[in-house]
Amino acid sequence: MTKQHANWSPYDNNGGSCVAIAGANYCVIAADTRMSTGYSILTRDYSKICKLADKAVLASSGFQADVKALQKHLAAKHLTYQHQHNKQMSCPAMAQLLSNTLYYKRFFPYYAFNVLGGLDSEGKGCVFTYDAVGSYERVGYSSQGSGSTLIIPFLDNQLKSPSPLLLPAQDAVTPLSEAEAIDLVKTCFASATERDIYTGDRLEIVVLNADGTRYEYMELRKD
Repeated sequence: MTKQHANWSPYDNNGGSCVAIAGANYCVIAADTRMSTGYSILTRDYSKICKLADKAVLASSGFQADVKALQKHLAAKHLTYQHQHNKQMSCPAMAQLLSNTLYYKRFFPYYAFNVLGGLDSEGKGCVFTYDAVGSYERVGYSSQGSGSTLIIPFLDNQLKSPSPLLLPAQDAVTPLSEAEAIDLVKTCFASATERDIYTGDRLEIVVLNADGTRYEYMELRKD
């Protein structure tokens, strides 16, 4: 094995981290803006978040050519849906479309790891987490990217998600208020930035609630 292959990482094309948290009446989606390859930073101001519909926001980590191709495909499908049904897709409908799209490409998959967040038909926050070939699950919170191995244990500790084996099934939303969820996301990224060289520079936060969509930003470490 060559040195190049020995040092290969699945996040060489674009590392970084994506996080989403669902609440009773909101959803918070966040990602850093660093794009890097190996030990080189290509840009410090690249958004990993794409708004697919009024109530559905996608955050992706992975190979950016595939991420852009996936976003373009979803946008085209959503436009067709709007012409046929005269309305926008709900977040659960977009989640199913994304799953179908990834599964269709399972033999030559998009090199993209996605978290979809938004509001469902009842106005509740919803988060869907994916693997590369379309398997997905509705959860209260999730993270993808090179910093996810640092962030998920922290979120587990803070939010203590109910086991899916519990009966009766518990609601997959977190008990935090919107402001608390935003603060928790900021804490996650401040911590991950200290320990993951692919995460940093700037944090972009998208908040969806009944009032619409709001953007917030926070500076992160730049080294």
